[in-house]
Amino acid sequence: MPSKPTPLIDLDWNTFDPWAVTPVTHRISNDPRFRIEELVELAKRLGSKGRVRAHTNAAGAGTSFANAPELHPVKDDLVHTMEHIQAAKAWMSLLNVQTDPVYRGLVDEVLDSVRPSVELKDPGMGYRGGWIFVSSPMTVTPFHIDKEHNFILQIKGQKTIYVWEPNDLRVVSQQARDRFHSRHDRELISWREEFRERAHCFKLGPGQGAYMPSTSPHLVEVGDEPSTTVSFTYYTDSTRRDSLIHKIRGRLAEIGINVPSSQGAGALDGALYLGARAARVATRVAYRATGRRVGEETATYARAESA
Repeated sequence: MPSKPTPLIDLDWNTFDPWAVTPVTHRISNDPRFRIEELVELAKRLGSKGRVRAHTNAAGAGTSFANAPELHPVKDDLVHTMEHIQAAKAWMSLLNVQTDPVYRGLVDEVLDSVRPSVELKDPGMGYRGGWIFVSSPMTVTPFHIDKEHNFILQIKGQKTIYVWEPNDLRVVSQQARDRFHSRHDRELISWREEFRERAHCFKLGPGQGAYMPSTSPHLVEVGDEPSTTVSFTYYTDSTRRDSLIHKIRGRLAEIGINVPSSQGAGALDGALYLGARAARVATRVAYRATGRRVGEETATYARAESA
């Protein structure tokens, strides 16, 4: 039998809870694909396809995550900005690096190494993606949530990550989560300074990181030197179920039907899921019959347009 790969990310896999925030360590900081010259070349390849996102250090915790690049645009050429990141006063994200042949290999190496351990607790890993963040000193990733499970790993420099549990409704309400899943709209997600008291606070250097479950609110602040960070993301059977329940709740709310929350565990949520899944299957059959493209979140890799 083939040997089980040695995980490149370390945590206590025996107590791993896929829906709980936890610190991790890793062994990829010295990978040559994180050298700045290699990342500049990656930025050239992805930038030609619109897969580089950036904003200036004027963005803060409460800035709209979706609109930060328009509210605080980087004026210089993005490749030039990355080449001079020390002085650029910019936050940069290389999106969907799994679409690049070189960096798809990195995504596969890391997630393949942890997949056996993840699948024991949370089966159905798919829709895998990679995101590399290259940031000037003292820049901020605004407060937001994402749909995927996420291993966020520090490669170079120092960062402070504030992460809240995915079921903390005092930080992000049920209505905001439903709206996010149903319309990919984060407008109901708003920052308040007192949230920091409820957060897990990870002060990360190279070789350190965190695991953030789907919809864990988070905020990231860079220290006083340039930073390189990478996120490896994926969906599972449980994230797909959770997303579909939120989506149907959000759509029902739009027509005036507000469904009480049972945090995904109650009979009502189960009924919503079964009904929504049946409707989704019917819709996809109809789409295929008319030749329309159907997105599959069970695909091996995330689609580039998901950014």
